[in-house]
Amino acid sequence: MMSRTRCVPRLATLASAALAGLGLSAAALAAPQTAVKTVAGMPAVVNPSNMYSEAHAGNFSPAVKGALERIYVPNLRSDTVSVIDPATYKVIDTLPVGRSPQHVVPSWDLQTLWVTNNAEGRSDGSLTPIDPKTGKTGKAVEVDDPYNMYFTPDGKEAIVVAEAHARLDFRDAHTMQLRSSLDAPECKGINHADFAIDGRYAIFTCEFGGKLVKIDMVNRKVLGYLDLDKKGMPQDIRVSPDGKVFYVADMMADGVFLVDGDSFTKIGFVKTGVGTHGLYPSRDGTKLYVANRGSNHVHAERRGNKKGVNKGSVSVIDFATREVVANWPIPGGGSPDMGNVSADGKTLWLSGRYDDLVYAFDTTTGAVRKIKVGAEPHGLAVWPQPGRYSLGHTGIMR
Repeated sequence: MMSRTRCVPRLATLASAALAGLGLSAAALAAPQTAVKTVAGMPAVVNPSNMYSEAHAGNFSPAVKGALERIYVPNLRSDTVSVIDPATYKVIDTLPVGRSPQHVVPSWDLQTLWVTNNAEGRSDGSLTPIDPKTGKTGKAVEVDDPYNMYFTPDGKEAIVVAEAHARLDFRDAHTMQLRSSLDAPECKGINHADFAIDGRYAIFTCEFGGKLVKIDMVNRKVLGYLDLDKKGMPQDIRVSPDGKVFYVADMMADGVFLVDGDSFTKIGFVKTGVGTHGLYPSRDGTKLYVANRGSNHVHAERRGNKKGVNKGSVSVIDFATREVVANWPIPGGGSPDMGNVSADGKTLWLSGRYDDLVYAFDTTTGAVRKIKVGAEPHGLAVWPQPGRYSLGHTGIMR
């Protein structure tokens, strides 16, 4: 029989290994955990050192039971959503949706995937619901300029990003009825967002102004603007696992700005690749995958993979060191844009914006597979994903 002195260390080792599997480093395990006081209605932060702990590989909510394993790809110029079976890497369905679909957005309660059809320059924008259990669309809801969409931390309201109007529209999370609006006049091209660890504020990028805007989520007001680079073009934004640093992709700067969220100040910059655009944390919360679109132009050369024009790649940043630890080029060129990580963490799925492709990157080797889809694929969603709830975009899971 094993002695107590030998058993205790072994149990400690097993416990540490199990917790490490949830994305917790040895330092995080040893550090004292201070509870995070969240805004009213927001689910508790389980691990203050890693807000992504509940979105670790395989940790599915009961709410996604029965959801089909699919990749949903909005094709901006085709007005369709391509549906890929990740097991076969083949398109198995094409769904007609509204005009100019930009993103496929998982709802806070994980029951609906919303396609944001912003109708680029027209007034007939809409949201098309997809039932993730059937993979089929429902009746579209008319909504003004839904370029992107997020959800309040308590899940009660959707935040429709009306990019063309520099405005946020707060709508009922289920009916999409308008409740209130918030103007951010200095945020031209208001676009992507992420939230503070406690839900008190969100930071949105201003694509056509080289700025960020900080929004008080409790009192619904603009707290201020931060200039990143007057010649810049900030795109996606993602917060570090401990909630202290916001990573901001900038398509003109070819890298990622680091911003202290609480003080709202720039604290660093990480060079990645040409046309830095999308940001996605790994399932264990240790790394950040950075999609470099391969061009500094909003409307780049089409079919860059054939002409060798768009030098797209993926960079991998280590959250602990804030340094690039890997770069994955696309053989022949490409234009990786937006997407997310598979539920098991083994594949990074990204749309190929200017190449009418979807890329599936092996997150261990960086090897890439390509799947042909519709014209100008954009905000791709992987579903189902682990996590308790979604804050929107292509799946900001907590």
